[in-house]
Amino acid sequence: MKIKVLGLLAILISVTSCVSSKKYGELESRNANLLRENRSMNEDLEKFRSSNKDLSSELSALKTDYGTLTTERNQLMQKLEALQKNYNSLESSYDALEKNSSAAIAENSRQNRELLAQLDEKEAALIQEKNRLEKLEKDLAVRSQRIDELESVIAAKDAKMNALKNAVSNALTNFEGKGLSVEQKNGKVYVSMENKLLFESGSWSVNSEGIKAVQQLGAVLAQNPDIAVLIEGHTDNVPYGGSGQLKDNWDLSTKRATSIVQILRENASIDPQNLTAAGKGEFAPVAPNTTEAGKAKNRRIEVILTPKLDEITKLLNENS
Repeated sequence: MKIKVLGLLAILISVTSCVSSKKYGELESRNANLLRENRSMNEDLEKFRSSNKDLSSELSALKTDYGTLTTERNQLMQKLEALQKNYNSLESSYDALEKNSSAAIAENSRQNRELLAQLDEKEAALIQEKNRLEKLEKDLAVRSQRIDELESVIAAKDAKMNALKNAVSNALTNFEGKGLSVEQKNGKVYVSMENKLLFESGSWSVNSEGIKAVQQLGAVLAQNPDIAVLIEGHTDNVPYGGSGQLKDNWDLSTKRATSIVQILRENASIDPQNLTAAGKGEFAPVAPNTTEAGKAKNRRIEVILTPKLDEITKLLNENS
């Protein structure tokens, strides 16, 4: 069995080394495009979260306006009632004074006309404020529904990512203590595998233990077709000392990321459009390169699992 595996690895290394410079260039170009798409997706996610905060602030402001207008309406109602009482009192006075003085009658008549004009103005203002309140109430209800829907979708995404993190952890439990970790943060799941689990020094050919780990990860990804998968290759800061088609650590990290993608693609249930390979070289360390332990942590593959945001985008577009 070992002879067969060694034979297959020899064939894989031979085939890989024969990749033409044109094919390699195409892979680099595709890698660059996929990196841009990934950055765009991350920017969209931040925009979506920022938009959600803005909508919440706007909702709070509308609630404040609604309370203010309600108070103003109540005050107008009180003034209207006072004016109505005053009008009734003057009307009674008018009846009493009508017999005594034509001058008093004329004055009461003038005051009555003024009061009636004021009443008309107050009633018109009250109707206008009532219409405005009704419109605000409708707008508030619509925006509240949008925000509830958006929060519900985001909560569902977070719950799904938590379940995905648990599923990945359970699938890879046999590799604990072998340079593998699973973490959830910023709405994403990060699977980190140190190179000691996957590759020999300077090589991008995945060893048998690493293939098992990647295949078990692939089995979980196959059950989550709405997850975007970014595979990042990382190295320490020791310059690449190999020869052949690779120039430096950046080339090596990209090649290693692509090797992981190729293993995942063997699972026919994984949509290739969900996969992105990227090389980070030595430029995204997680530990200082001043110690061997730190360098070992920096030599790694990171698989970043991100939920697709189509539902959130649709809700935001409907709300705009």
